[in-house]
Amino acid sequence: METFQGYERPDGSAGIRNYVAVIPSVSCANGVVGLIARGAPDCIPLYHGHGCGRSIEVPVHKRALVNLGKNPNVAAVLIIGLGCEILKAEGLVAAIAESGKPVEYLSIQRDGGSRKTATKGIDIVQRLLKEAESCKRKAFPLECITVGLECGGSDAFSGVTANPGVGLASDWIVDQGGTVILTEDTEMIGTSHILERRAKTPEVAAAIATMVADAEKLTHDLMGPLAPFVIAPGNMDGGMSSIQEKSLGCIVKAGSRSINQVVDYAEIPSQKGVILMDGPGYDTESLTGLAAGGAQLIVFTTGRGNPIGFPIVPVIKVASTSQLYQSMEDDMDINAGSVLEGKDLKDLGADIIALIKKVLDGERTKAEINRQDGILCLYTMHPAF
Repeated sequence: METFQGYERPDGSAGIRNYVAVIPSVSCANGVVGLIARGAPDCIPLYHGHGCGRSIEVPVHKRALVNLGKNPNVAAVLIIGLGCEILKAEGLVAAIAESGKPVEYLSIQRDGGSRKTATKGIDIVQRLLKEAESCKRKAFPLECITVGLECGGSDAFSGVTANPGVGLASDWIVDQGGTVILTEDTEMIGTSHILERRAKTPEVAAAIATMVADAEKLTHDLMGPLAPFVIAPGNMDGGMSSIQEKSLGCIVKAGSRSINQVVDYAEIPSQKGVILMDGPGYDTESLTGLAAGGAQLIVFTTGRGNPIGFPIVPVIKVASTSQLYQSMEDDMDINAGSVLEGKDLKDLGADIIALIKKVLDGERTKAEINRQDGILCLYTMHPAF
């Protein structure tokens, strides 16, 4: 049985990174989180633009922030609240604490304003960082791994090089007892019948059909006759013709094994194997959903060249062509374009698997090295975009 070296968490999960996260309950607290991050630069700030305002989105945002705090790559959490927001810091703390990991909070209005709160926060974070250092890596079976699957800035080659290569790696992960999560429901439009055939049960097939149909309906409601072309300008510049063409390439990232569950955005799956997440097609929102869903690692294919990473989850970038890989070598981890030059697809899959193993054991990805970890984007009222 193959293993990786991870950090054991109180709930039995295994992290491949060992971060202390500082999370604002509301965007109004981002400034104080920034002060804490500058005073304790080894922590990971998770800035976002939500936490108040439109109440219809608050339950989704709470689930996302709570489950980011529960992500196995996070050893401990400090929540910074304002005090008058809808999404209260106390509620986030109570929910994250269910994982058993250390979690504390401060309130700007209660704790003396921005500077005093930041000073207190720096002291707390430094203590949590010291405690996290005592956690050492140990061997875990690969069934403890969840890998998120993402694509962004796709081109006409993504579906024949990068995505099928990742699909082979996905099959390997599932065969080891692990989990892969495929998201971006707009990039499943036109492929529902294919995905339904892979469903483990009729109930899962029905959930797939509903998810894809809802995404297609919303697309038609918003775009009318242009709905079949709901792809980015960069996708079109890269040679794509329609959303169905993009979708056919997208879904092969999830390999060929049975689909065992459909989950909501930022929801942690209760099943293993191949999981579909009902999430948006916007890359930065999708990454957040995958990380909140428990992914310790994300594999991200790109044809045009998207360098973005994620603060608490290493992101492996797979370039669809050698031209892209060579022009953005500082951002790309794998050159799938070698398939166009004669490399066997199975060998590409083996290369991706080999890099996954290294990253699980601590090797940093290009996105990590480049600190491609900006502000979080959470689910909005129009999840398909």
